[in-house]
Order: sequence, then C-alpha cells, then structure tokens
Amino acid sequence: MGSENCSYVSFQNVQKTYDGEVLVVKDFNLDIAQGEFVTMLGPSGSGKTTCLMMLAGFETATQGEIFVDGVPVNNLAPHKRDIGMVFQNYALFPHLTIAENLSFPLTVRKLPKHEIEARVKRSLDMIELPQVAGRRPGQLSGGQQQRVALARALVFEPKLILMDEPLGALDKQLREQMQYEIKHLHERLGITVLYVTHDQTEALTMSDRVAVFNEGVVQQLASPTELYEAPANSFVAQFIGENNKISGTVATIQDNHCDVTVGNHRVKAQPVNVLTTGKPTTLSIRPERIKINPNPDQCDNRFEAQVLELIYHGDHLRTRIQLMDDDQFIVKLPNASEPLKIAKGDAIKVGWNSKDCRALDAISSL
Repeated sequence: MGSENCSYVSFQNVQKTYDGEVLVVKDFNLDIAQGEFVTMLGPSGSGKTTCLMMLAGFETATQGEIFVDGVPVNNLAPHKRDIGMVFQNYALFPHLTIAENLSFPLTVRKLPKHEIEARVKRSLDMIELPQVAGRRPGQLSGGQQQRVALARALVFEPKLILMDEPLGALDKQLREQMQYEIKHLHERLGITVLYVTHDQTEALTMSDRVAVFNEGVVQQLASPTELYEAPANSFVAQFIGENNKISGTVATIQDNHCDVTVGNHRVKAQPVNVLTTGKPTTLSIRPERIKINPNPDQCDNRFEAQVLELIYHGDHLRTRIQLMDDDQFIVKLPNASEPLKIAKGDAIKVGWNSKDCRALDAISSL
C-alpha cells in the first residue's frame, strides 16, 4: 500500500488513544509531497502534536499506518527514521559548545572527522552564525539558540524536518523574523517540512498547505489563501483570521446565492454548509471587506449602523459598530492619505458584497 503512494510522507487512517476510550487523533489521513511545507494548526489538545510525535517515533499509532518515502515506519526506532527535529525549548546540550552540539548527530552516525568539521562549518554559515562555534548555548540569545537548533536538525542532511512550536518562546519581532528565515531555508534546501503551531500567522506565512485540527479531526486541508478566503466551516472561519459572525436563518437558496434572515433584515450570502431553507446558519464576514458609507452600486448588502469605538492601529483604523443588535461588529479601514470623516456616535451605513459573506454551519455561541 505504501509503495503505491507517490507522497513522501503518508498518514493512512491513523488513530491514537491513550486510555482505550477517547481518541486523541481520529482517522487521520495526510499525504505530503517531497519538498512541501505543511503546517498542522489547531488549539491546544487538538491532536496536532500527537501526529507529529507518531511520525517522529516518540508515540505509537493505535491504528493505521505511517509511511516515509514509501517505507512503513510504525515499528521503526526514532533514530532510524532519518528525521530532523526542532523543538520549542531548543533542546541544545548546555555543557557543549555550539560546534559540539552540531557535531553530535554526525558523531552518532560515525561520520569521518573531516566531514563533521566541514558540515558544522557549512551549517553555521547557513544560519549566518559562524562566529558562535566556540560558545555555549547560554551565551547566545533566544533567536540565536533557535537558529542553532535548526542547524542541528539540518546538519545530517535529513530529507524530512519536523518542527514542534519552534518559535513559541521568542518575542513577536524575532518570531516574525524567524518565520521568514525558516521559509527561505526550506525553499533553498528543498527539504520536506511538517510544522506544528497554534499560531495562525505562522501557518499562513510559511506553509504550502495547512491542516486545521480540532478535537483530533482535520477540519480543512488547503492552501493559506483558500483557508482564509474560503473556510469550510464555522470552526475554520473562527480560527483563521478575524471574522464577524452573525446568527440567522436561511430564507432562500438558489445556485451559489442564498438569503439569510437576521431579525428584520435580509442578508445576501454564499451558501457553504447550508442545504435547506429554514435552518439556522452563521454568517461570516471579514472586517476588511466591509465598506463605510458605500455607494449603492458598491455592495449588494447595505445596512444602517452606529459607530461605537475608533481605535488607531497605525496601518489601519479598527472601528467597532452597532449593527443588527450586535455591538461587537468590527470594521477594519486602511490608513489612507485622506482621513476618514467619522466619529464615535455617528450614524453611518455599512455594506459588503455577498461574495465576501459566507453562510456556514450554525454555532451555538458567538
């Protein structure tokens, strides 16, 4: 079965339970092409790290098979899987120098001394830290330590790298910088990466595809653009980016359009997880897709609202409005050269296009 699969990594009907009753991972299927960067994204306890650890060999699948390059690895010891690992806590040996930390996986593999020295030098050059070879981890900054941990995972030239929340301990600016560094390394080296995070920005920035997890089940597997622009259900819409959510009832459905009743209003939307009229639905609209005081020809949804709060964010103005009995409705307005002439308390009109409004499965609490 594995040899017929053209993917480099393949999870096939994988399940995991620790107590024999509750499934932490439920019927997980995922194929990763060679050279692809795939992120498993989800809240804590959703099963993403468990999947990573089963691939690494630190956890055993209760059911199903895992293949790497067509070879089943369920019963293969971790050190025989030829997989590089990068953890959140760096996992560097504090008593060894950086050069010795990088040498360790090569020494274990019994490479010649001259080859070890050449690879260590090449790895330090790759992460642009050739000057730290003689230092110990405690003498480096958090960002430098994380780069060294990445170099150690790459030094023995594995074809597959697993990363478990590797940037979680870094501050915001350094985390953003490391996202680009990891992505550029991936593109330059052509390695296959499976990355685990609960940070949606990391997932959207770095990945070729993202698997969104919840309660042990993949809710959607898609490119970052598709996840953001076309969430498959309410969980994905809530978890990826910011959304305004409105509860309503499906009034009409025709082709790729539907009308949703919200109180005394009718909202035009694209039906996603609604099949019949009379059913509850959750409308999802991105804050940046909403227009203030639009012309009639700009939007096919237009409603009256009131400005409750204006917050300056530098590149955009975050505007909280009262709309359809919802006082937490958010509009993001770009910081244009001409200031927006609205103020707290103003009565305004807002609008959006039906193609930017998705009718999803109903959620019990918003």
